[in-house]
Order: sequence, then structure tokens, then C-alpha cells
Amino acid sequence: MKNYPHSSFFDFESLELYKKSLDFTDFVYDLIIRFPKEERFELGSQLNRAATSISLNIAEGYGESIPLSLRYLRIVRGSIRECLACSTIAFRRNYIDEQKYMESRTYLTELSKLAAGYKKFLNRKLNK
Repeated sequence: MKNYPHSSFFDFESLELYKKSLDFTDFVYDLIIRFPKEERFELGSQLNRAATSISLNIAEGYGESIPLSLRYLRIVRGSIRECLACSTIAFRRNYIDEQKYMESRTYLTELSKLAAGYKKFLNRKLNK
């Protein structure tokens, strides 16, 4: 993970889910370079948008009302599944090798678990 100079930070930047989503986005940018040129603008673009959507929706939903935060988190979880589908297609089409595919699945599994944990936390707060 890259450290960025700043004098202050926004609360959501301390979330492990957000930090890991940025790591995954970096991974995806590097992964797409391996795609055939014509697929960088098709499947690669779709994967890039879905990966970026994860961190964007975490940031946008943080600090909102709990029901709204949960709505953004549902979008995050959908983007995680979309990334898995894109990665699987890329693997099946031989755009990425098995090692990169498994690395992608590992990232996505971790993000899914972190999102589920955050959802439980928000639901507990909502039900207090």
C-alpha cells in the first residue's frame, strides 16, 4: 500500500475495507495490462469500473445515515461479485494466468469478508 502525504484525513480512510479496496484497484490496473489490446477497452474497462466502484461507494456511503450506508455497501458487495465474474472470464479466455486469477479471488474474498463484517457492524448500530 502506498502512503500519501497529507496533513489530515477523512474518517473512511481508516477503514480496512477502504484500504484493501484501493490495493485491489491497483492490482486490477496492473492486471488489465496483460489483457489483449482489444479487451482492455471491453472486459478490462468493465473490470476497472467495477473495482473502482468498490472504493468509491465505500467513500460515498461512509458517514451517511445507517440505512444509506447499508445501501452503498450493497453496491460494494455487488461490485465485488462483478469483479469476480470479470476475473473468471479473463481466466477462462486466457487473458490472465492461474496465479493472477487466484490472487484476484484472494483479494475479492478478503474484501467480501470485510464488507460482511462492516455490514454486521452497521446493522448492530442500527438495531441499538
